[in-house]
Amino acid sequence: MKRSAAEIIREYGPFETAPRVNGVTFDGQHVWFASGEKLHALDPETGSELRTIDVASHAGTAFDGRYLYQIAEDRIMKIDPQDGTVLSTIPAPGNGGDSGLAWCEGSLWVGQHRGRKILEIDPETGALRRTIESDRVVTGVTWVDGELWHGTWDGDESDVRRIDPATGEVLVRLDMPEGVGVSGLESDGKDRFFAGGGTRSVVRAVRRPRS
Repeated sequence: MKRSAAEIIREYGPFETAPRVNGVTFDGQHVWFASGEKLHALDPETGSELRTIDVASHAGTAFDGRYLYQIAEDRIMKIDPQDGTVLSTIPAPGNGGDSGLAWCEGSLWVGQHRGRKILEIDPETGALRRTIESDRVVTGVTWVDGELWHGTWDGDESDVRRIDPATGEVLVRLDMPEGVGVSGLESDGKDRFFAGGGTRSVVRAVRRPRS
């Protein structure tokens, strides 16, 4: 396992309109983050908050190239980002114990906080397709270039780690500074992760290491 300190490139916030940051996703232009009762669109270049959608948003957020997906308690909603319409709803696999959310290759990937797992599910029905075990609490989840990464947060310790999707083995670990947690996690598809800061109401850009 390669282990190093996480390199925090930038910090956005705290946001006056958001009491916390839960899930985080990226649509190619905007960082979307969940704050409990709203989804917020952030310009990652200027740091400006551009708009909000009034929708329950208690945990992970994902984007499939067209639609947003949002965990709200024990369900996952599919949302049109243009007008905020909730198009459909499926049961969340953890019945309220879900954390991170990611989209990859036609599946939703759902983190299980205390369950220490990542579940691959059908985005239309919620049917379970696969389970990946982790040895730490799972917060945010993201895929980039075929790599599976997830955040952890336990007490004052938090990190971003790349795991083998077949075995769950930790391949790379980026340790966050003491007291700096990771809630949601998303890649920009290149060299940055966007990491939610939980109750601190910030989003941090963390450099993605190249292997």
